[in-house]
Order: sequence, then structure tokens, then C-alpha cells
Amino acid sequence: MAEPARKLDVIDTAPAFTQADADALNARFDGVETLEMLRTLFAENILGNVAVVSSFGTESAVLLDLVARADPNIPVIFVDTLKMFPETLAYREDLIARFGFSNSQVVTPKVEVLAQKDESGLRWSYDPDGCCEIRKVEPMARAKAGLDSWISGRKAFQSHTRQNIARFEVEDGRLKLNPLGDWVKDDLEAYFAERDLPRHPLEAKGFLSVGCAPCTSPVKPGEDARAGRWRGWDKTECGIHSSDDGESDVSALPPGYEPFL
Repeated sequence: MAEPARKLDVIDTAPAFTQADADALNARFDGVETLEMLRTLFAENILGNVAVVSSFGTESAVLLDLVARADPNIPVIFVDTLKMFPETLAYREDLIARFGFSNSQVVTPKVEVLAQKDESGLRWSYDPDGCCEIRKVEPMARAKAGLDSWISGRKAFQSHTRQNIARFEVEDGRLKLNPLGDWVKDDLEAYFAERDLPRHPLEAKGFLSVGCAPCTSPVKPGEDARAGRWRGWDKTECGIHSSDDGESDVSALPPGYEPFL
């Protein structure tokens, strides 16, 4: 039988990474020190097109220092919601310069979406989920669109919603790496001291977890480290990260209010 004049174009829709890939990587790097793991992953190009996503919060310097030591050419993505503390923006500039990253990217909300969905700039006050959706989740989705993998700074000890974090996870076919998932607070403090890393300017004022200015408050003694985020709302995540059951953490909205999603 004669071959067709041209072969049919077939689009490969299979995910770049599967759960089996994540399981294999978790097994391979079980017990391997974080810096060694990162150096191996980058050197062997295991992660494909990868970037580290950083909020430049109170603990961000640790992960950024580790990534820079492994490969300072790894892109660093920051979502500027246009509601950030000035101290966070200044801290970002300081850390990028200190660690020598060569590819620093900033992604912001779409101007037309803000004009349509948050013209007053006050959506955070009555619909924090909707605000996070247009100011953080959608911009982050755009930033991750061309990535095979992304590196997160999540740690299991930060909140009850972040327990049992594996080093490697898969979300929508994209590999998600949590290098500090099994680190505890003492590990972070020891690393800050060992590497003489600068602290976030707001940490000394009681801000143990820093996000957008309107939705971040100081943490009281004995509270969860993320208790100052969205205080007064049943909300613990912005939506970039998912909970263990695969659903995004959302807040409780006022009765009868229809959120933008």
C-alpha cells in the first residue's frame, strides 16, 4: 500500500508530567539535601522550562538563596497585585540584586479587568476571593503558561492547610516543586543566620506572613503564622495553591453575595 502524500499532524495533548513522574522524583530525592537536589535537577534539566515563584515575603530569602546558589539563571517570577506593601517591593529589589538573579520577571493584573471588576480598588473589602482571582491567580496563570515546572516556597508547618506537602507534585500536567516542604521554622532560622540573610522589613513589626497590604495584619502571640492573612474571613490561601483535596481554599462571602470567579 502506498504511503499517504503527507503524514497527518498529531497534536500531543499528554501532560508534560504525570503523578508517576512526581512519585519517582520523590523517591529519588528522598533524604537528599535541598541544595544538592536543586543543583542536580537544574544540571540534568529534569524540570524543563522552570521558574521560581516568590512572594518576597518573610521567609522567601531562604528559597531564593538556595535557587541562586544552584543556578542564578533560573527565572524568578513575582506577582505584583498593585496592592503590595512598599516594603515588599523594596525587599524584592534588594534580594534580586543580592543573589544575582539574571532573569527577574514581574506580572501584574490586566488593566482592563481591573477597570471592569475592581474599578474602586476595594474588592478586597467585600470579596477577597474575587480580588485574589483577578489580581493574583489570573496573572500567575499567565506567567506559568509557558512553564513545564515551577518552584514554590510552601512549607508544611505554616498552616494546617499545608500539611503533608510532598517535594514534587503535579498540577494540570505541570510539575510543582516544594523544596522547603519538609523544613520547619528552626531550619529556616538556622539558614537565615548561617547565610546572614536580610529579613523582610515588616517582620519585626509582627507580620509573620506578608501578602497584599489591605489583607495582611500582624500576628498575635500564639497564633498560626498565617493568621494575619485575610483576618476575619474563612480564607487561608489566595488560590495559587490548592488544598490536599484538589480544591482551592476559598473564603466565606457575605450572605447572598455572588463572587466573581
